[in-house]
Order: sequence, then C-alpha cells, then structure tokens
Amino acid sequence: MTQHLRTQVAIIGGGPSGLLLGQLLGLQGIDTLILERQTRAHVLSRIRAGVLETGTVDVLRRAGCADRLEREGFIHHGTMISCDDDQFRIDFEALTGQSVTVYGQTEVTRDLYDARDTLGHPTLHEVGDVAIHDVETDTPAVHLTHGGRKVQITCDYVVGCDGYHGVSRQTIPGDKRQEFEKVYPFGWLGVLSETPPVEDELLYASSARGFALCSMRNENLSRYYIQCPAKTTAEAWSDAAFWEELQRRLPQDVAARLITGTTVEKSVAQLRSFVVEPMQWGRLFLCGDAAHIVPPTGAKGLNTAVGDVHYLSDALIQRYADGCTKALEGYSATALARVWKAERFSWWMTSLLHHVPAQSSFDTRMQTAEIAFLRANRAAQTVLAQNYVGLPF
Repeated sequence: MTQHLRTQVAIIGGGPSGLLLGQLLGLQGIDTLILERQTRAHVLSRIRAGVLETGTVDVLRRAGCADRLEREGFIHHGTMISCDDDQFRIDFEALTGQSVTVYGQTEVTRDLYDARDTLGHPTLHEVGDVAIHDVETDTPAVHLTHGGRKVQITCDYVVGCDGYHGVSRQTIPGDKRQEFEKVYPFGWLGVLSETPPVEDELLYASSARGFALCSMRNENLSRYYIQCPAKTTAEAWSDAAFWEELQRRLPQDVAARLITGTTVEKSVAQLRSFVVEPMQWGRLFLCGDAAHIVPPTGAKGLNTAVGDVHYLSDALIQRYADGCTKALEGYSATALARVWKAERFSWWMTSLLHHVPAQSSFDTRMQTAEIAFLRANRAAQTVLAQNYVGLPF
C-alpha cells in the first residue's frame, strides 16, 4: 500500500542547503518536507570546509541559526599567500571592510538540524528509489520508498539539494539542459589533526612541489591539504609521509613552527568545476552541488549554495505571500549570474596556485609573475578580497 503525503515544498537532500531552505521557508509558515538518502548521523559525520562569507553569515542569522556560530566561530580579517619562501597577507578588512568566519560546515549542518527540530517540520531519512514526476504541471510529485513502504508526495514545488549524484538534475530532460565541466588533473589530500593551527589565518602556499593549504577548525583542531595526483588514495599516505611533504611546501619559518600529530581523518578530494544550465525546469529548482561544483581553492562551495537558497527562498516566500511568480521564473538566471562569478574566482585561484603535471617552464614563470603582481598591487588584492569575502547577493 502506498502512503500519500502532501506538502507545499518537497526538498530532496538533507545537507546544509536543503536544511537552510527548509528553515527560511518554515519561519514564514511554508510547509516543507525534506527527503534524505542517508541517516542523520551520517550527514553529520561529513567533514567539509568551513570558511563562511559575510553574506552566508547574514543568511544564517536571518534563519535564526547563527548563535553558536557567533560564539564559537573565528573571525578572519585576512589570509596569507606564499610562493616558496616569499609570503604576504591579503588584508580583507582594509581592502573591503569585511571579513570571513571559520566555522565547520558540519557545525552549520548541526545547527540547522536543531533549528528544524524546534520548528517541528518533518525530515525523512534513509529514503530510496526517489523519482520526480510531473514538474511541468501544477501538481508535481515525488515517489520514493521509506521504511519498507512506497510513499507518494504531492506538492507545489520540488527543490533538488541532492548533490551532483542526485536524481534532481537528471530529471531535467537531457536535450533541455547544458552542462559545463572542467576536471583538474590533481586532487587534494587532506588531514584533520588534533594539533594547534600553524597560522592564525589560512595560508595558501604555492611551491615547486605543488600546492598546500593550512586551515583550522578551532584552537586545537587543524585542517591541512596538499595537492596530489588525481588518482591518489588516502591509504597510500602514512601520517609521517604527509607531514614531511607538507613541510616541504611551506615557507621555512612556517614549516619550523608546524606541530604534527596523529590524524583524526584523512581523505582525498578530486577537483572539478561544473555548472548545469538552467537551474530550474517547470516546478523543479536546483540548489548547490545539484547545479554546480567548484574546486575548494576559493572556499566557495557552501557559500555559493547559500546564495542559491537566498534567491530561491525569497522567490518562494513572495509566491506564497502575494501569488507573484516573477522572481521564481527568473531564479535560474539570477542564481547563475552569481554562480559563474564564483566559478571564475575558484578557477583563477586554482590556476594561480597549483602546478599542473607537465606544465611548461613558461607557465610556471607566469604563475610566479602573477603572484608577484598580486603582492605588489593593491587593486589586484582588492579584487581577490572582494571575491573571497563574498560578492553581494
């Protein structure tokens, strides 16, 4: 027997973008039902980056989910960049009057889950066989299985927050969508270690041996990355080998201060840029990784998803408040205008700091010259800072 459910907005995907959208809509009295393939514990176990733009923090405040962030997050007023032993600082505060906040994506997700619990809006975990139907009609539906039963959800709108591998993007007919992709020939090997951060702010390091990033979660939890070949596995690297290679890529004075230790988590992320157009089809809308992916170099992944949620939540709230659908109809164009700017910045940062296998000596000199120009030119630093703290919504 099929269980029949009804909601105003069905949200596929229980990560931060789906939860944030549900929270913003729920605060305005709009019914949402979130559908998540994994368990809640699994969602909260995912280790992700945590550099939040000014606009992202503002949206989380509007959602009533920023109290712990403002108590425990770390405000960064700049970032460090190095090329071999030469290093300099980009001063966000001086260049833009803004900053970023370091607060783990896992913690953002936990805060959003707690807020949804408070609202009392439902989330179905461990759903399977999700299929989206009739999005070109006034009565779209989502079919799935949950707890051994078939479920049919009727709704006004469907929002896909289910990532690159989810069903939402694939629901848009292949001849009606265009996909743009760049796969980089390298990845990031990252470790989480219970050690003090080597710097007070993030350090982006370019060296002849490849890229490295020194980041953090708190005073005693550090996150470090090194560029690695595309098909590298985390198991191929011992802790000792990782620390040795990281130190080789950092300026000597930074490497000398680095405190090493046992890693809590070790993983490899492949780097890719991806965008699908359009981000909507009928009454189906895409948010976050379901529509676009950026390499992590510019810290834009979660922040770009929050931009999508900002535009879509405002459009849906307007639709239910006064029946006006103009903003909904323009959602894809509005979101993509900002998405492509984030893609450009992430691509530029990645191209600037990484060494591509078999790149020419000319290309290497161009990277060095670009970094030297960035160090000496305030206008170039301002452009980087404006993009890093976040372009306005």
